[in-house]
Amino acid sequence: MRAGSADVGAGARGVTRAEYCVVACAEVWRGAGEVLVSPMGVIPSVGARLARLTFAPEVLLTDGEALLVGPGGAVEGWLPYRQHLALVTGGRRHVMMGASQIDRFGNQNISCIGDWARPARQLLGVRGAPVNTLNNPTSYWVPKHSRRVFVEKVDMVCGVGYDRAGDAPHHRLVRVVTDLCVLDFGAPDRSMRLVSVHPGVSVEEVREATGFAPAVPDEVPYTREPTVEELRLIREVVDPGGARVREVGR
Repeated sequence: MRAGSADVGAGARGVTRAEYCVVACAEVWRGAGEVLVSPMGVIPSVGARLARLTFAPEVLLTDGEALLVGPGGAVEGWLPYRQHLALVTGGRRHVMMGASQIDRFGNQNISCIGDWARPARQLLGVRGAPVNTLNNPTSYWVPKHSRRVFVEKVDMVCGVGYDRAGDAPHHRLVRVVTDLCVLDFGAPDRSMRLVSVHPGVSVEEVREATGFAPAVPDEVPYTREPTVEELRLIREVVDPGGARVREVGR
C-alpha cells in the first residue's frame, strides 16, 4: 500500500506523532546486540530506553559521563573514558546524532551555514562527528524535516557519508528518523531511500520537504504503531512528563 494522508492506525489510543517517532528511533537498535547506545535528543533517548525495556535488552546505556546505567538510571557498571573511546573506535557503539544539514549520501553538517571561512551562521562545530561516522554505526534524528536540513550539498562535511567513506571498516549509516518519516540508505548507489511515513503524512509531503529526490519504492508503508505495552512504557515509565511532545512541534 502506498501511504497516503489519512491518520491511519492511531485508533482509540490516540497515538501521537511524537510517539511514532519514539518507536521509529527505538527500532534503530533492534537486533543491535551488546552495543553502547548514544542517543542525542529527547526522542532518541526515550526510544533507546524503550528499546532496552522491550526488544533490545542487551544494549548498554550510559549517563554520558563514566557510568553504565539502566533504563531508570540505576548504576549497572563503570565506563571509564578510555574504555568509552575503545567502544567508539571499534564499531561497538551506535550513535544517533542530529543534523543541521544532511545530503542524499548521509554527509552531515553541524558546524556552520555558508562558506566555512566566513560562515553566515556558526553552529556546534564538527565535534566528534567524523570519528562517530567512520568508526561505529550512526543514525540521525531530525525533529523538523525541511529543505533547510535535507539539502543537495552540505556546506561543510562533519559526519561522513557513503560517497566519502572509502573503505572505513566500521562506517555504516543505518537510519534517518524525522517528524515525517523514516529513511535509510538502501538505494543502489547507497543514497537515501524512503522506508516509511508516519500516519498523517503523505509521500508527496516528504518529497516537498526534501531538497533532493530520495529513492521512493512503489509501496511505502506507514511507520508501525507502538504496542499497548510500549505505549504504556512511553507514557508511564520512560517519559511521564511528556518531554517527547515538546521536541516534535507538528
